[in-house]
Amino acid sequence: MEKFDVIVVGGGHAGIEAAQAASKMGSKTVLITLDKKKIGLMPCNPAIGGVGKGHIVYEISALGGIMPKICSKTYLQARMLNTKKGPAVQGLRLQIDKHAYTKYSRRMLEDLEQLAIQEGMVEDLLINKEKKVEGVELKNGKKIFGKTVILTTGTFLNGTIHIGNKNYSGGRSDEPAATKLSCALKKIGIKIGRLKTGTPPRLAKDSVDFSKMEKQEAANINYLFEFYPKNVISTHHCYITHTNEKTHEIIKKNLNLSAMYSGNIKSIGPRYCPSIEDKIARFPQKTSHHIFVEPEGADSEEIYPNGISTSLPYDIQKEYVQSIVGFEKATITKPGYAIEYDFVYPDQLLHTMESKTVDGLFLAGQINGTTGYEEAAAQGLIAGINAHAKQKNRSPFILDRTESYIGVMIDDLISMGVDEPYRMFTSRAERRLLLRQDNAFLRLTPKAYKLGLIDETLYHDFIEEKNNLEKALHFLKKNYRNNELIKLLNDKEKINQLTNMYLSDRNKQTIYAEIRYEHYLKRELLEIKKREKYKTLQIPTNFNYKNMPGLSIELQEKLIKLKPQTIAQASLIPGITPAAISLLIFKTREL
Repeated sequence: MEKFDVIVVGGGHAGIEAAQAASKMGSKTVLITLDKKKIGLMPCNPAIGGVGKGHIVYEISALGGIMPKICSKTYLQARMLNTKKGPAVQGLRLQIDKHAYTKYSRRMLEDLEQLAIQEGMVEDLLINKEKKVEGVELKNGKKIFGKTVILTTGTFLNGTIHIGNKNYSGGRSDEPAATKLSCALKKIGIKIGRLKTGTPPRLAKDSVDFSKMEKQEAANINYLFEFYPKNVISTHHCYITHTNEKTHEIIKKNLNLSAMYSGNIKSIGPRYCPSIEDKIARFPQKTSHHIFVEPEGADSEEIYPNGISTSLPYDIQKEYVQSIVGFEKATITKPGYAIEYDFVYPDQLLHTMESKTVDGLFLAGQINGTTGYEEAAAQGLIAGINAHAKQKNRSPFILDRTESYIGVMIDDLISMGVDEPYRMFTSRAERRLLLRQDNAFLRLTPKAYKLGLIDETLYHDFIEEKNNLEKALHFLKKNYRNNELIKLLNDKEKINQLTNMYLSDRNKQTIYAEIRYEHYLKRELLEIKKREKYKTLQIPTNFNYKNMPGLSIELQEKLIKLKPQTIAQASLIPGITPAAISLLIFKTREL
């Protein structure tokens, strides 16, 4: 009889992080996946990071996760987004060789001593009378026993693929769906919903005319997502082209043939990554949309036209693709498709990613209603840490929303649930000036060290860099007024001269942000203290928000609809402001 401490179901980005964290911390772990060769596969956009998403990857790195390490080995191009804006909302984005990423993912997992990898499809959960998980059952009848189980099934739960009027069962293109596991979850009282996502057609590289497109230049940077600096060399170009009026006319004329508009798809897709049909139907005034033309691998013969996800029939896909500049002779190697899949409403989970009703059952990734590799990986990391802690009778590991984007995401999912695929944006974090890429290691690396997820050498180097930062900040604030410093810091090279010490580029960025945002950071820290003090303050059920002076009509409507029970719940409502929270605290305390 096979018995493990932690069973991870699914070899996507959530499963990789969960398996790595649990095994590295000392749990005997097994990763069950349909195909070992597809561990870490990128079925959609072959890129990692960006604004908000990049912040999450830095936090995964600071917590000892594996995604940043694989990125460093497999990137094709590195770009820093939002460079004209402040450091709090900039985001590192890497174009990835998807084939190399899969290879390295498997190789790095196979090197973990406490981890076994098995192929198979999980069809049932083994649950005892006390509603505690005891393992899983595979399609072939084999039972694998474990103290904890982490489900990271992605789009495979009862997945249905749509291309025009055709639809068929599938978890991804050319891969079977998990059709029985949803029933197993429903049987134990877990509420299931249905969501939709999609992908664009892939095009033959040699059929695309790149000379007609705008080239996207790589960034001049010397760090990726890992702690140590890199000699960053971008080896491949990305390009931009656009849809046009002819493209839009073709799509409008054939909207009824799209699975999204024919009635075949009834679930909700991602608002912030819509299909090209959605874009044209929702924004009829726009005459063009960006298409980011990206390589799928260093030696790949396919390119990824990011921005034209579709569920139209193949012949219509071909027609509208060839109406686009640079794609006039493009050959479609794989048609785009939409996929519907089952997900678990995440408000049924604890902040540890464990089910509230089934002891020892954890869920991470797209199964919780999120979209994106980065969001999935972060959930997998937290689930893996907590599955290990659970079966070792250790304290749970929970990140607060004031200390990390990962904490923001999990708190949003648990507290508010989802009615559409969830994606991370910097605007979701109330304290985003505190949660920057440059200070991710300062915020989270000490926690990773206590968990045993980073080694002594890295921690020693981190402490040295942290000490240098603190000495430099103390010296600068002691010897220069704030307005003088801001002028000096516009030339970041002067910082080394001023402080007479070596500072990493990351330290210079942190010093710049800490001084530039000093006034705002002090205010945000006060707001955090106020939130902590009053977060459990109960809001009366008969509280009258209507026509409340100082509260916008939009916020009045949201508060009336959502009926928050506490100040903490009210603070999570999208669009709520610190001023509105202060007003609610004041009025509630009056009652």
